[in-house]
Amino acid sequence: MVDRIEKSLAEWFSDAGHVVLAGIGNPIRSDDYVGLRIAEVLRGKLPKRVLLLEAETVPENYLQDIEEFAPSHVLLIDAAFLGLNPGEASLINADQITGYSAVSTHLLPLRLFCDYVREATGAKIALLLVEPKSMEFGEGLTKEVEDAAERLECVLLTLLS
Repeated sequence: MVDRIEKSLAEWFSDAGHVVLAGIGNPIRSDDYVGLRIAEVLRGKLPKRVLLLEAETVPENYLQDIEEFAPSHVLLIDAAFLGLNPGEASLINADQITGYSAVSTHLLPLRLFCDYVREATGAKIALLLVEPKSMEFGEGLTKEVEDAAERLECVLLTLLS
């Protein structure tokens, strides 16, 4: 998984200037926590050209921060049912999210959020989506998604440092 994702992310970030990295999800819905978990682990480890957001289920609360940061790239990290094996990840361009089936814990559909951010900043926008095993109420990630989060944290830290 990481080789394919690492290559996809490296290509996507190849011309990056300022980057917004937003962890999205619900910390009490098991694997839906994955985006937040990755953001929490990366907190304090990235250069100043990266704005790290722990957006939970309301990334729209950070629209002004994102606009003021004037990013070239915005990467949203979330859990989504994509029909993959639990823990597998995929990098999806924001233009491709019409059929995106993330858990409906988001107050504003992510497609609308992405459209607004693109219009306001001109940034490239993508979603790093991780296939969950469980979205049941409960804290902590399943083993498959925990392993994926650890690998993705390393990849992002390497690419963005």
